[in-house]
Amino acid sequence: MRFIVISWTLGTRALLAALCGGAMLGQSYSIGQAVQEAGDRYPAARVSAEQVSAAAQAINLARTAYLPRVDFLAQVNRATRNNVFGMTLPQAVLPAISGPPRPENDMASVFGSIVGFTVSWEPFDFGSRQASVRHAEAGRRLAETGVTRTRFEVSAAAADAVLTVIAAEQTAIAAQAGVGRSQVLLEMVEAQVRAGLRPGAEASRARAELALANNQLIRAQSAIETAKANLTQFVGGDPGAITVQPGPLLTLPDSNAGAGQWMADHPVLRQQRQVVEQIQAGEQVLQRAYYPRFLVQGSNYGRGTGAYASGATLGGVNGLGPNIYNWGAGLSVTFPVFELPSIRAKRQLERHRELAEEARFDQYRQDLSAAAASALATLSGARRIALNTPVQLDAARATEQQMDARYKAGLGTLIELAEAQRLVTQAEIDDALARLGVWRALLRAAAAQGNLEPFLREAGK
Repeated sequence: MRFIVISWTLGTRALLAALCGGAMLGQSYSIGQAVQEAGDRYPAARVSAEQVSAAAQAINLARTAYLPRVDFLAQVNRATRNNVFGMTLPQAVLPAISGPPRPENDMASVFGSIVGFTVSWEPFDFGSRQASVRHAEAGRRLAETGVTRTRFEVSAAAADAVLTVIAAEQTAIAAQAGVGRSQVLLEMVEAQVRAGLRPGAEASRARAELALANNQLIRAQSAIETAKANLTQFVGGDPGAITVQPGPLLTLPDSNAGAGQWMADHPVLRQQRQVVEQIQAGEQVLQRAYYPRFLVQGSNYGRGTGAYASGATLGGVNGLGPNIYNWGAGLSVTFPVFELPSIRAKRQLERHRELAEEARFDQYRQDLSAAAASALATLSGARRIALNTPVQLDAARATEQQMDARYKAGLGTLIELAEAQRLVTQAEIDDALARLGVWRALLRAAAAQGNLEPFLREAGK
């Protein structure tokens, strides 16, 4: 734990401490720090990173197809040896018995054993294994773009959460000032009521104005707590211990921070492009599925038995160890003759998936382009409003001063003065939020255009 210093004026720090219950001990974030923390700690980002690791292992798995396969077998059994002529269809229930058929049914049992291994290797495959590796590599690239997209979206959401906290705090500061004005007004009115200069109804109206100002402050304080709770979704920690450093976010940005610089390499488009490429890699695998498979094979084994072909049996432990050995080597060829219709159907299925994802890519590009245009329009409007709110604030303060002088001189009413004070409070809120509105519009434009770096550099000045 450490003390946090927020780079505001002393009066603002004291006011914020009061609004937050006086606790200034905890974790402080600038907008850049919050974005970095969210990218490092948010669970969705860690999930995407682990998916990249899994995809990398899938490549290693695909490459193992180039290695020879070695199967080892060791078996010991004790069984009867009755054998008959006849065929059995392939199945996994009846065990096979080797040797000549027996004329009688003898239930005597003997030991048997098998020890051996078989080596299989595919010397060439018409590019099938290479296609499988490329498909796995496309999966890894897709996972990597998924990490980039997740971090980008989490970063944009974290930056927006910071702006929301600052906006809530600025609203609370203005609301607190409004409470102060209402409190002064109430004290002045009560003094005049006690002196018999004003009717008692005006004191009640002043207390009502103070209650309204307090309600506005309570809502603002609640908004701060909610905004900080939303921020902890990305950075973790205790919402009550989090503070933010506004930095330049309370002033108008000097530039549009890269707004209008469209990025064709937007993380969303990059990921969708990899989706299409992975499907295309899968089609390459299917294109090489209808080829014969050549296997160079070799086997070496030994068998042991406690019985002879004549029917004689050997007692004791005879047959527990191999006593007859064989070896063999050869070339096997397999060809899926009737798999062509199935492979064609699978290829058509993948082709339609590819077309669907290409259409989705076009849709994403169109949506992002529209979002960027909308954000730029919002940014233009937000800048004009931010330039106009100081005029609104100055006029509201001048009106409040005039209404205060008129009320004290007995020329104005309490309702007019209270309305002028509420107008000042709202103008202060509007002025603070107008500048934050420009920053929020810049963030929206950066998110639509696929690059937060110019925005973060501008916000970190």
